[in-house]
Amino acid sequence: MSLADAMITNASGAQMKHVRDLLAKSKYRTEQGQYVVEGIRMVRELMPEDIISLYVSESFEKTDQMQSLSVPAELVSDSVFEKISDTKTPQGVLAVAKQKHWQLQDLLQKERVTLFFLERLQDPGNLGTIIRCAEGAGVDGIILSPGCADVYNPKVIRSTMGSVLRVPIVAVSDWEETLCEAKAAQVELFAAHLQGTCDYDQVAYPAKTGVLIGNEANGLTEATAHVCDHLVKIPMEGKVESLNAAIAASVFMYEIYRQKRQQGRVRT
Repeated sequence: MSLADAMITNASGAQMKHVRDLLAKSKYRTEQGQYVVEGIRMVRELMPEDIISLYVSESFEKTDQMQSLSVPAELVSDSVFEKISDTKTPQGVLAVAKQKHWQLQDLLQKERVTLFFLERLQDPGNLGTIIRCAEGAGVDGIILSPGCADVYNPKVIRSTMGSVLRVPIVAVSDWEETLCEAKAAQVELFAAHLQGTCDYDQVAYPAKTGVLIGNEANGLTEATAHVCDHLVKIPMEGKVESLNAAIAASVFMYEIYRQKRQQGRVRT
């Protein structure tokens, strides 16, 4: 039987409803342990064993790119594909994939590690940008507090441009305990804070470094800042008080990366 013979033409069926619910509902994604990846580039980066189901539109099925897919796909009519896509201009390929599960202790046990701890970061675009930049700057992992945006939100996935598949990300349930565990593992904690006592580029970041970035509107909570070993600021001119959370995180990431390169500690 050809793909055309089995083409999905009903947007209300169980399979298509499952895809729409994964796109729309964070709780459902968590319960299912699944998420949606759209676009040929990111779908190609998925490991075949992580793909639960793969869907292509009838238009995509006619292209040469169809041959590059690593697992069999189910055909969906163009009209139905538009209804399950989260983008304005669907590329015609969509996968339901297994969520990744990284362990905090695996990160804390490393002799050299750079971690970014995000407290109540709520904008999916910011989170996606931070994940993408983290890969570029060689960050070893990202830790998310309760109240952060869902890493499997479709906007986060798109913003990472594939980095979400490679950067270890751990969402924790007990934020205070997590910070205590990090300190017990000799991770030195630096808070990005308006009341910082020194500038971000005046710090010699140690082998085990953790940087904390706070909520877009309110920054870090007092309790979190109090736990940190250092309060560090990004100097500002003009009337600007602070930077966007993703930009601030990127500034810290690349200063730490610069120091690693100078010391010959860059992974190859």
